[in-house]
Amino acid sequence: MRLFLALPLLLASCVLLNGQTEQKKRDLKYEKDEPIRETPSVSIPRGYAVVIGVAKYRNLTQQQQLDFPESDAELMYSILISPEGGNFKAENVHRLIGPRATLANVRRELEEWLPSVAKPDDRVLIYFAGHGFVAGGKGYLAMYDLDPANVAGTGYSMETLGSVIGSKVQAKWKVLLTDSCHSGSITPEADRQKLNNDLKGLQPSIFSLTASRDREQSFESPQLLGGHGVFTYFVYKGLEGSADESHDGIINADELAEYVHREVRAYTAGRQNPTSERGSFDKDMLLAYVPPNAQAAKLPAAKTGTLVFETNMDGVELIVDGNTVSTLTKGQPFKMPGLVPGLHTIKAVKLDYEPYGPREEIVTPGGESTVSIKITTLRRRKKAALDEFDKGLEEYNKGTLDHYKKAAAHFKSALDQEPTFSKAALFLGRSYNLLSEQEKAKEYYKRAVDIDPEYLEARATYGGMLLDLGDDDEAIRQLDFVVRRDKTNKIAFANLAAAQKYKSLFADSISSAHEAIELDPNYAEPHFWLAESLRLSEKHELAAREYKEYLRLSNFDNGAAGKANYYILGYMIGFGRKKRANLTDVWKEMRASAYFGLCDSERNLKHLDEAISYCQRAVNYDRTDPFVHYALAMAYTRVAEISGTPESLPAARSHFEEMLRIAPGFDDADKVRRYIHRIDTVLQANQ
Repeated sequence: MRLFLALPLLLASCVLLNGQTEQKKRDLKYEKDEPIRETPSVSIPRGYAVVIGVAKYRNLTQQQQLDFPESDAELMYSILISPEGGNFKAENVHRLIGPRATLANVRRELEEWLPSVAKPDDRVLIYFAGHGFVAGGKGYLAMYDLDPANVAGTGYSMETLGSVIGSKVQAKWKVLLTDSCHSGSITPEADRQKLNNDLKGLQPSIFSLTASRDREQSFESPQLLGGHGVFTYFVYKGLEGSADESHDGIINADELAEYVHREVRAYTAGRQNPTSERGSFDKDMLLAYVPPNAQAAKLPAAKTGTLVFETNMDGVELIVDGNTVSTLTKGQPFKMPGLVPGLHTIKAVKLDYEPYGPREEIVTPGGESTVSIKITTLRRRKKAALDEFDKGLEEYNKGTLDHYKKAAAHFKSALDQEPTFSKAALFLGRSYNLLSEQEKAKEYYKRAVDIDPEYLEARATYGGMLLDLGDDDEAIRQLDFVVRRDKTNKIAFANLAAAQKYKSLFADSISSAHEAIELDPNYAEPHFWLAESLRLSEKHELAAREYKEYLRLSNFDNGAAGKANYYILGYMIGFGRKKRANLTDVWKEMRASAYFGLCDSERNLKHLDEAISYCQRAVNYDRTDPFVHYALAMAYTRVAEISGTPESLPAARSHFEEMLRIAPGFDDADKVRRYIHRIDTVLQANQ
């Protein structure tokens, strides 16, 4: 694989990535009120935070110094300011790390700044990593300039901390994360118990999550992202999305507490157990919001569609999905509403004549299509072969793997008895396709075409199979044959648009997609292929509109349709080339691809907020596509460049890393690693 999109500048003062060329002036209005809303709308309260970390103390001995609290504090800062994490504005997160974490500075931030800015509807978070001490029976947090001979005078009293957070700071959500029992040699067991008990009992309205319980100490490990405290590492991972047990994109207090306790306990083999006092705080308080972690909302039920039947003869029996529904009369159209979207098997019979079909007709949500039934040929097939075919069709319409196997046996028997029975060859191929035996399916599709070169339904299905297997040239030849003879075959036009797109024949693909849409505006897939070819032709505004139209038209619960699933057989042929999957997975791939296309189009239109939102939705459907993560990382770095602030860089870094995890061997992996290194450099420079 190669990266095919240019990366932007990171910040005006630090060139990280290649610049982008200016796009053409927009000539269409962007509609911000588009109706696609599948992930929950979340209101994130304004937040303020103070992050404190001290590893090297001015007045302690070398043996009493710590290794990782300062890097812990930096890690916490990065996830708090991330738009896929704490969602705090960078200017609202004050860091006191190392020598800056003096007692005076801490008092000023906690007792003056926080009370002056936080309002009743806000959220406030305080993080501390460092030593804790006990003096005179009271617990103290140790700042950089603590004097071990005068802990009460130079440490920050937990009693004061509780009073400040509980009374002076006005916020509806208050969070305290502390890791103050690192060293067993400097903090005896009894003192550790006192420190932990003091932290748990600060204020019932505060969500207080402490690194350990009772007489335990907290552990550090150089194996965690280059060196971190175990507690902080799992707080970070939890806020990054791992704690999102409900998969709604929201990490709340209970979820974080449960996740951190479980993971820290497991990592330390039960020697460290983080605790949170279950007081009167809001269990649902939002600690982080990670949109790519959210599952798509439940989709509405499918709108039904209508087929209208007309015939050239009187007394024609109409059979839909194996059930007789009416006797048709010439000149009197019969309307059949209430059909679930998807493919339906249509057959019409008249005594002494060859039947019409069976053939599959597509029903689109809310759409209406006309089926013209023509019966002209007197019966010529052997009765035994016809009986076997009818038995096969009965099994086929039941729509399970076992029934497809039985159907294939009957169709094969019919074909053996009547070697020129092209319909038996077609449905044998379809049965094998539904059994995921593609080579056999291809063999019998081709046989149906060889038997009857004018059997357009067989050619259309064969063309779709070739598209699925990646033989785009032959797929185009077969599908073009169909549409030149049948200008009403919308499925053939749509699949032709897909094949032409894969061959980079974008103008032809656009034309074919328009033909399919003109035949049925409610047919979703040609809108997708139209959008793809428009985007790859750099017509991003038009592409965005077509992606949205596809998403709108396919925005229903496709699982409700059973055998007549909206995505079955030839209708969705072409996406099997990405990965062989069940029908629901194919539907998810389509939506993921559409949201990625929207993301890329909006990025090129310089609508970065919209681009990020759409790529996040793409991740909701497919977390394994490396280029979606790449596009998100690219958009976040561009946001950082434009804003001149680092809030979006942690999210950019996270998605670059995820891309490397999914596809470590792609050609430009080393470049992305350098991008990550430069992001780290910028984040450190902004400390």
